[in-house]
Amino acid sequence: MKPSEIFDVAGKSALIAGASGAFGAVAARALAEAGCRLTLAAGNAAALDAVAAECRELGAAVATANARPDSEERVDSIVGKAVEAHGRLDILVVASGMNKVAKIEEMAPDTFTGVMDANVTQSWLLARAATRQMKTQGGGGKIVLVSSARGLLGHPAGYTAYCASKAAVDGIVKALGCELGPTGITVNAIAPTVFRSPLTTWMFEDAPEAVAVRDGFLTRVPKGRLGEPEDLAGPLLFLASRASDFYTGHILYADGGYTAG
Repeated sequence: MKPSEIFDVAGKSALIAGASGAFGAVAARALAEAGCRLTLAAGNAAALDAVAAECRELGAAVATANARPDSEERVDSIVGKAVEAHGRLDILVVASGMNKVAKIEEMAPDTFTGVMDANVTQSWLLARAATRQMKTQGGGGKIVLVSSARGLLGHPAGYTAYCASKAAVDGIVKALGCELGPTGITVNAIAPTVFRSPLTTWMFEDAPEAVAVRDGFLTRVPKGRLGEPEDLAGPLLFLASRASDFYTGHILYADGGYTAG
């Protein structure tokens, strides 16, 4: 098979949850340019509409669901929207999530469980709903979750909730990779380190504090730079296409070598 064929996702129905975020928007544009039919879900209506408009300009058929995947009913509705719009679901990308930073003695239990719900429970609910749909329609499918280098490594600045949540996402990926192996549904995760986003833009600036933090961090990144959202497009296309049919239960670190050392 030609390389251009094994990476071909044209005509596939792809659902992206968290489509208005930094990675979700990159995923939406990348899959739109690759010819997917899209269903974009996000809680921020204005940002969702903006991403949808970009993808339509790229020639994609786009349906939207202005909802967060924070309950079984909403998740079923979001997946149902994708099937209603495009007849099936071939690719799920879960790019939604959150982080709340606080030292453990200062973190409220509700903060901890809120991060776990957003990063773990919502990923699990979406993977469950997508699995049910993909099994019903047959033909396998691709589930791509978003983890983090912090699922493998700790952090001293009050990341107990975030690190625990991303380690749990890794566990879901590995368990589902084993469980769904015979079905043709692959389950993998992309795990970035610091990437440019609304939450990390300050680290890319030239202010003395930003330079100090960035330079300190980059001493541990072999590639010598922070990540750009576009660095996630290639791994996503691999995990969403036939090129990764023999890969499941994997955590793909998009980190410039950070976790290698």
